[in-house]
Amino acid sequence: MDQQQRQLPRRAQRRPTEEGQLQDLDFLRKAYGKGDNREAFNAILMKYRSRLIKIISLRIGFRLQGRVDASDVIQDAYIEASRTLDRYLENPEIPVFLWLRKLAGEKLLQANRFHIDTQKRSANREISIDQEMPQACAHSMAARLVGSTTSPSEVAMRNENKRRLEVALSQMDVLDREVLVLRHFEHLTGPESAIVLNLNYETVKKRYARALDKLERILSSLNNTSNIGLEADADMLSYYQDRR
Repeated sequence: MDQQQRQLPRRAQRRPTEEGQLQDLDFLRKAYGKGDNREAFNAILMKYRSRLIKIISLRIGFRLQGRVDASDVIQDAYIEASRTLDRYLENPEIPVFLWLRKLAGEKLLQANRFHIDTQKRSANREISIDQEMPQACAHSMAARLVGSTTSPSEVAMRNENKRRLEVALSQMDVLDREVLVLRHFEHLTGPESAIVLNLNYETVKKRYARALDKLERILSSLNNTSNIGLEADADMLSYYQDRR
C-alpha cells in the first residue's frame, strides 16, 4: 500500500464495496431459500440503520428540522422494505443498501409534501437531482464541516464560518454539490453514486473533482481569514486521492 492510500481517513476505507453489496444480496437470497429470511433481513436492516439515519439527517431541510425525525423516517422505510422484500429479491436492479436508501428518500419526500405546501416551495432547492431524495441541507453540511468548539472566544468565529460556508455551498452547482454529498457525506463509491444519479461513472468522477476544487477554495478562504481551522478540512481534502 502506498503512502497516499495509508493517509486516507478510516471513514473512506470503510466505504461499502460492490463485493460487500453482492454479499448482502446473496445472504438474503440464501436465507430466503431456507425460510428464515426475516431474521436475515433484520440483520441487514440493523447493519445499515445508523448510516441511513445520518444520511436522512443531512437531508432534512431547515424548515423541517424539529418536525421530522430521521429515526422515524428510517422506521417507515423499513416497514416498506419488509413489505416489498419479496418483490425486490425477484428482480434486484440496485444493491441492497441503495434500495434501502431509495425507500428512505421516498419516505422523506412524503414527509416534505405533508409538512410543506408544495405550491410555495422551490423544487430546485428541495428536491434532489434524481428525484428520489431531498437535497442535502446546506445548513447541515456546513455544520458538519465546521465541527464544534467549546471556547467562548471561538464560538462567534465558528458561527460566522458556518454562515459563510452555508452560503457558499448553497451557491454551488446543484449536481456538483450532490456528487460531493454522495461521495463524502454518504460515503458512496463512485459506481454507486453513478447509479443514484443515473449518470455514467466518468461524469461522476469529473463532477466530484470539480466539487472538491470548489470546496477547497471555500475552506482555504475561511481558514485564511480566521484564527481557527475547520475541523473537517484535512479529512475532506484527503478525498482527492479517490477522485481519479
